[in-house]
Formats: sequence, C-alpha cells, structure tokens
Amino acid sequence: MRDLSRQAVIERLRRDPAPEVLVVGAGINGAAVFRELALNGVRAVLVDRGDIAEGASSALSRMVHGGLRYLETAELALVREGATERNRLLRNAPHLVGPLRTMVPLYDLWGGTFAAIAKLFRRPTTSGRRGAMLIRIGLMLYDWLGSRERTMPHHRMLSRDAALTAMPGLTRSIASAAEYWDGWVSHPERINLELVLDALAAAPQADALTYAAAEGLGPEGVRIRDTLTGETLTLAPRIVVNAAGAWIDRVNAPLGINTRMIGGTKGSHLVIDHDGLRAALGDAMLYFEAPDGRTCIVFPFLGNVLLGTTDIRVEDADGVRCEESEIDYLFAVLKEVLPDVAIGREHIRYRYSGVRPLPYVDAATPSLIPRTHSLVPSEPTPERPFPVLSMVSGKWTTFRAFGEQAADEVLHRLGKPRSVGTQSRPIGGGAGFPADRAGWIRDLARETGLPDTRIADLLARYGTRARDAARAIAAGPDAPLEGLPRHSSGEIAWIAREEMVAHLADVVLRRTLVALRGEASEEAVRAIAAVLADTLGWSAARTAEDVDATLALLRDRHGAGYPLKATRPVSATS
Repeated sequence: MRDLSRQAVIERLRRDPAPEVLVVGAGINGAAVFRELALNGVRAVLVDRGDIAEGASSALSRMVHGGLRYLETAELALVREGATERNRLLRNAPHLVGPLRTMVPLYDLWGGTFAAIAKLFRRPTTSGRRGAMLIRIGLMLYDWLGSRERTMPHHRMLSRDAALTAMPGLTRSIASAAEYWDGWVSHPERINLELVLDALAAAPQADALTYAAAEGLGPEGVRIRDTLTGETLTLAPRIVVNAAGAWIDRVNAPLGINTRMIGGTKGSHLVIDHDGLRAALGDAMLYFEAPDGRTCIVFPFLGNVLLGTTDIRVEDADGVRCEESEIDYLFAVLKEVLPDVAIGREHIRYRYSGVRPLPYVDAATPSLIPRTHSLVPSEPTPERPFPVLSMVSGKWTTFRAFGEQAADEVLHRLGKPRSVGTQSRPIGGGAGFPADRAGWIRDLARETGLPDTRIADLLARYGTRARDAARAIAAGPDAPLEGLPRHSSGEIAWIAREEMVAHLADVVLRRTLVALRGEASEEAVRAIAAVLADTLGWSAARTAEDVDATLALLRDRHGAGYPLKATRPVSATS
C-alpha cells in the first residue's frame, strides 16, 4: 500500500507537479468531484487550506432531503434531484444516513397561498404561515418527485387530535398536521472524509493534502503553501476546479478572476440537552414555520436535540459564530410550537454556524436566493493558461450529483471517457454493510475479543470500516479515555494513523462526534491530545499549542471545552 502520510504526498507532488486537475476545497463538493475524477483515472490532486469538511460541510442541519420548501420557488429539478440523491444515500451510506419521520404543524386551511404565489415569481412578500391545502399539494408533489429509487412511506395528513396524540407537546393552536419522511445524517464530516479515502484507496494516481492553501499564480503554475510549515510548492494543472464554497471568490481573485460569484448566508444551530424536549419530540423531527416565515427544524440527535436554523446574509465567512441574538430567536420560535417546554441557555451543549455558499444575486430576502448548483467556467487567459471551473451553491444532499456534473465537464475537456459511475456505489463503511447487523457484530466480537457492545458502537460510527478499527484496538495498546466512555486510546490512535489527521481539532470536531455530542470537556480534549502526540510523534510544545488552540476554539465558537466539574458559563440574554 502506498504511503499516504503528509510528507510522502508532498514529496510526490514535488517530483511530479503537473496533475491533470487541481481541486481546491475539501468540503463535500470538492471531495465528491475528486472521487469522481480519481475513479475515472484522472490524475487529480485535492488541496484545502484547512481540514477536510472544516467549513460549511460540517455546519449543516444534518438533514438529507429534497428540499420541500424549494417547491415554492419552482426549483422542481433541484427537488427531484435532491429527493433522488436522498434515496441513494440511504442505500449507499446506511451506516450514517437513516430515515426521519417529520411532522409539520398547520394552523389553517388556506394560509400562505398568496405569499406562495409571490415566491413562485421571486417577489418580496409578507410572512404568513402555509395552510393545510398548500402543504398537502406540496407533499403530493414532493412524493412524486422523490419516487425514483424510493424506500420510505408517502406522506399523510393528520387531524388536530391525531397530531396532538402523535406529539402531545405541540401547541394547541394547531388545526391539523402533516407527516412525511425524509432523511438525516449523523456524521456528514465522516461521509466527506470517506469520499476522499475511497478515492485514494481506489486510485493510485490521486493525492490529497490538507492544510495546503492555494495562493495564486506563480511563473510555473499555482502556488500551494503548506500552512503547517510555511513551505511552498507549485503545481501546473491542466484544469482547476474551485470547490472552496463560501471562499470561492477569494480563491479566484489571485487567479485573475474578479467576478463575484458567492453571496452567502449564515445558518446557526444549537445542540440541546433537555429531557422534556426529547420526550416532546419522541422519534420525529418538527419542521415548522417561524412567525417571520423562516423554516426551522428541531429533532432528536444522538441523545440530544438539534435546533436550527437562521438565515442571515454575511460578507465574510471567516470566524462566523452563533450570536446571542440568534439563540434568542431560536428559543422564541421553538416556544411557538412547543410552549410547555422551558429551554434556557444552561441546556445548550454545543453551538455552531456555517455559511451557505449561495450564488450572488440581488434577492429581496435570503430565502429567495436560488439553491440550484451551477458550474461556472472561467476560460484560460494569457496570464493563466488553464480554465477554472467554480462549483457554486448546491445542497449538501446533492453533492454526488454536483460532483458528477463537474467531473463530466472536466472529462470532456480532457478528452477522456467516463468509465466508472457512482449512482449505486457505496461510500466508505457503507460497502458490504450487513443486513444481519447482530450476526456481523457477533462474528467480529468473536474474532477480536472485544465486547459485542463495543463492536456495535464501532459499526454505528464507521460502518464496515469498524472491522479495521476493531482489529487495531484488539492489537493494542488500548485504554479508556478520561471523560470519554464511548472511546478509547486504541480507537483514537487508529484514527490518527488512517484518517489524515494534522491537528487535534481534526479529531475532536470532525473525525469523531465528541464535540457535537457535548462531550468535549477539557479533560477529554487533553486525553485525545495525549494519544495523538504518542501516535504521531508530536513534541510536548506542539501538543500544548494544539490543546490551547482547540480549547480556545471550542470555548469561543462552540460553548464547549470546559472542565467536567466546572460550571459551564451561561451567555448573556441579549
């Protein structure tokens, strides 16, 4: 097996600095097009100034859906594509994607009709809740558009009494409700990572390098700066694919492309630990309208509850965070639909924000900005001898389709045929996922000597890659981690060796769900750091620096990273 270590990748790129394609941005779209190209024999190189899935690809609502609300703006092709890709993800990534029963509270019969007509023509409109008739028509269309490769039930309309029986905590002011099925993803960062790992495993001509920033043109090509060491190298690709998300314009500018393409909006979410809220929701997501017309969601998530989201225009995607005003807003809209559940800031275990890389348009409100993805070409110039294809917008759910579209254009420009498709190709640990989970767990437990419960946890996290993880853990050494009963030193060491880890935050925030579950205490962070230092050979000074940086990030942006026995700071109410 070839060496995928960081230094080995850099040495290969120095020896042969002329890839056919350079993909800039290792978020979900960049990883998707990278996999498509690598599987089809293209010498592709993927770079990112940070970690895999460090931007918006780790800050989504964790829904896998067609986009019911986009029917109002007549984005029918987007909804069909999203619903079809949802169905494929349920099959191709069963270890991380599952079905989600969804309830929509309704307050009258005809509400929102005129507002919906205005939105259809992208006209400004006053807010107003959608009534049962509009939602019923929308769900009938949604079922039809999502019929291809469908695996979940169709929608049904519920009377007021039936809705309150199904979800007793709902406001008594509802007139009825709708129930339908969509999908959810437990760990999108891992799907992002597995796309990259799948490509590297299947395609020896492909390489990926994180913490490597594309910083413009040099006399021999694109300058790449190693952000860990400050060293630079130059790559001379035939084509560049810009998949930098909210930073597309920033990557394009040094390449001589000054057309503004991105007009992002920020979405913030809260992870809440509250027994009453969990009980009120049961096993369903509540998909509801705020009084201002914004669509919000709240659903059970890995033992906690996920609440979101906001939609606020931003000019700079760096350093966005969930502001106090957004917390106030989310608490207020939740109170509208679940009035008997009292939520306070002390119940927040984690908060996060990301910037949606939407196209730059002069829409009256953020919700009217089109979500349809597009591939924007910038043809070669005398100063830049290669074209740049910018991947603008797109929903997380449609990453495979967008990656396929971008790869087809690249293959056409390279004069190469497509030889491998991905519509039915499993992702990462979804390959060979067992129909008989209990039997698979029992067999691996017998082989490795690990308890059945531990194997079950590993299967839920890594799918069938749990086999490699379990064997590594069994080979030892392995010990419990302070503050992290669900993880052990052997598991973290396996992640460090196999999953392109360069910083402590890579593991705490993205390779695991430690932070998102609200488990990133100071003790847990230090315990993970000790394992990484031992496995990757970090010095004491390097380890201390990474610990300080990770704790600062957790505390400043996510409201986490405090000692287990400390009183967690409660932010101000305004």
